[in-house]
Amino acid sequence: MKMDIGVLMTGRRILGTRIGKETVKSSAEQQQNEGRSAAAKSSVAADARSTNRGTETLMRKVRRGRLRLPITLSVVLMILNVALMVFWIILAAQIYWWTALAIGTVVFVLILVGLSLYLVLTIKEVRLNQRQSDFIDSVTHELKTPLASLRLYLETLQLRQLSEEQRGEFYVTMKTELERLDHLISQLLEVKRLDALGMQSDPEDILLEPLIRHCAKLECNRRQLDIDQVCEFDIEAATVHTRRILLEMIFRNVIDNAIKYGGAVPKIQIQVRVSSGGRVISRVMDNGEGVDPEIRKEIFKIFYRGESELERRKTGTGLGLYIVRTLVHLLGGKVTVHDRLDQPGSVFAIDLPGKAEE
Repeated sequence: MKMDIGVLMTGRRILGTRIGKETVKSSAEQQQNEGRSAAAKSSVAADARSTNRGTETLMRKVRRGRLRLPITLSVVLMILNVALMVFWIILAAQIYWWTALAIGTVVFVLILVGLSLYLVLTIKEVRLNQRQSDFIDSVTHELKTPLASLRLYLETLQLRQLSEEQRGEFYVTMKTELERLDHLISQLLEVKRLDALGMQSDPEDILLEPLIRHCAKLECNRRQLDIDQVCEFDIEAATVHTRRILLEMIFRNVIDNAIKYGGAVPKIQIQVRVSSGGRVISRVMDNGEGVDPEIRKEIFKIFYRGESELERRKTGTGLGLYIVRTLVHLLGGKVTVHDRLDQPGSVFAIDLPGKAEE
């Protein structure tokens, strides 16, 4: 009996030791997983802070440019007001009333015109601030959504045992979210360096057809679409003498816009023609709802996003078409938008200087 009790006590000690080891091991693994999760969160937060700093720099730059004219105008108006007050004081001591009165009236009218212009500029600034506020909301949402998704998938991969098929699905989704985040950051960086792009040298003759097909393929792949089902090409042989990166930025943003605002199943036609004067006319046509004539100029402004329910449902920052217009003007061209004649949809026409291929 004593022997049985001794064996039982020994068994309990061994079992307790094993349980203690397993508890320590489990606790260590949990701490390790928490450390990895914390490191991932820290990395994500650092990336978000870096992008936010770039966004704030861009916003400050735009505000400085917009405020320069109203501030200058207000200073001029104050000077005119002081001059008018001095003039009325001098007028009281002069004999030539009519001449002085005429001059004073002209100055007074100029002040009224200046005040009206200042009011118009102030209204424009208020509208720009509203677009900037919408832009911040959009960028915040566009940053948080893929980051939150990535964090969730990473934590799931760390803490759970998944099959190879499930892991493969997670990797595909994570890659898609990373590409979405990369596209947003690329747009912000593109806007930030627009001023410097015009100073770059070494232009070359760029054949448009392979470049446009390459841009279309990149955008379709990014959205997991089959390019053969989405895009139809009708491109004449044509070249443009410029830097390749500029054309890629133009066509990628236009094609991205066409896919985003196309139909439920987007269908895009891309056409290139060479005019008799050597101009290269590119048209990107979608099958969406079209663009309201009242906002066809507005859509090319920085931070602008439409007011319709459809446009608000779509993700975006209001930078893509602004980049297109800025670069097209830099290359000596113009970009316009109008409705399709044969069916619903929009046509973005890009007119660039170029030459037909020999």
